[in-house]
Amino acid sequence: MSGSVEKKRVLVIGKDARTDAIAEKCLASSPEPEVYALTEFPIPGLIEKCTKVFMKPLTDRQALIPIVQEVCPHLAIIGPEEPLEVGFVDALNDLGVPAFGPTRRLAAIEYSKSWTRELLDRYDIPGNPDYRIFTSKKGLGQYLEKLQSFVIKPDGLTGGKGVRVSGEHLHSRQDALSYAESLLALDGRVQVEERLDGEEFSLQTITDGNVKIHCPLVQDHKRAFKGDGGPNTGGMGSYSCPDFSLPFLEADDLKKAQRINEQVIEALCRELGEPYRGVLYGGFMAVADGIRLIEYNARFGDPEALNVLPLLQTDFVELCWAVATGTLKPIARPFDKKATVCKYIVPRQYPQAAPRDEKIVVPNKYRRRDDVKWYWAASEKRNGDAYLTSSRSGAFVGIAESIEEAELIAEAAAQSVEGLVRHRDDIGRKDVIELRVRHMESLRGRGTRFRRTPAEAGVFSLSEGSASMRR
Repeated sequence: MSGSVEKKRVLVIGKDARTDAIAEKCLASSPEPEVYALTEFPIPGLIEKCTKVFMKPLTDRQALIPIVQEVCPHLAIIGPEEPLEVGFVDALNDLGVPAFGPTRRLAAIEYSKSWTRELLDRYDIPGNPDYRIFTSKKGLGQYLEKLQSFVIKPDGLTGGKGVRVSGEHLHSRQDALSYAESLLALDGRVQVEERLDGEEFSLQTITDGNVKIHCPLVQDHKRAFKGDGGPNTGGMGSYSCPDFSLPFLEADDLKKAQRINEQVIEALCRELGEPYRGVLYGGFMAVADGIRLIEYNARFGDPEALNVLPLLQTDFVELCWAVATGTLKPIARPFDKKATVCKYIVPRQYPQAAPRDEKIVVPNKYRRRDDVKWYWAASEKRNGDAYLTSSRSGAFVGIAESIEEAELIAEAAAQSVEGLVRHRDDIGRKDVIELRVRHMESLRGRGTRFRRTPAEAGVFSLSEGSASMRR
């Protein structure tokens, strides 16, 4: 795309803070492109940033065609998983529009958990836990008995809310059998896996199927309430470190996760005969004897994209174009070495339904600083004001030299929002991270020998008498 005088037109597809972050990153590209959005409701951030916003279901492949004919985009960037599952990239390719995202066949890495597990086995890629896929009730009870502690997963997309864990959601063997049987009745298969003990983390790898650019590792917090209580959500916030690893991991964990992502990208090409283009998001868990793969996503994570996109130092539109056209080149230093802490603002009742006529007000002072980003999510703009929906409203991301400083920035910003909203004030906090470090030390029997110094991990500021130490 570089070298042309014509102003580029980019079509961004999505309905969340991740989409708002993608649109903002596009506008920071040079020369500034015209950005258009296909979304499902009037998100304030997209209305403010885009030349035009189209509101259509993100599962309606036919609705995409007239929009592409009107906009004539040079590039399309897809945020969430639903458009990938129904083949938006395939439709865009048919219309001659390069797309940042995998085709429908390749996106099976996300929308079919069983296919993914079997792919790793076929290509002898490490990371699978003990698992079995059932297409009938035969042997199901015996396998549950063998595992004792287990996870039951539907095969397809459930927005991160279909997985149920023994001891948390399933309190008896009959609970487990009933849930597994309901999934069998729904789509003819169910996946049962051993329950893992460890710490979750994610690695997002940007690729054109050949060159792989690994993003900083991120740890998400899915539970609705402080202290990791309550039901799972789409994600209440997350953090990343300036060394691109996480405080509870060893160097070998990072290398293993990167190698697994690389092997999967290569296996997908061999399996399906076409390159995987977009983001491969690996959800991993560090356990006593290494790491295990929890699942794959076929796109940027939300909130994980909010941690890594502000740190990206290369031209985003050029990067996405290179990915979509198979011309990606290695980048020496793609990300700035800083820490990030993301905190989602949600309606007070979240994840329960909330009134849709309540205003949310975000102070403008937090939208003009380099050390904090505000991204609109499922809020609606009406008559110049922003209103809550039943989902996440938006997210602040603090950016600094250490997690300690980034958390203070994000927390101050989150506390400034007006409306019937709340957030988790413990995300990125020193005591919460310390619990995760101690958890891994206990599992791996390392004691204090396992621990990196604050400077190595980028967790806490080295300045004397820092604000977080005074809490």
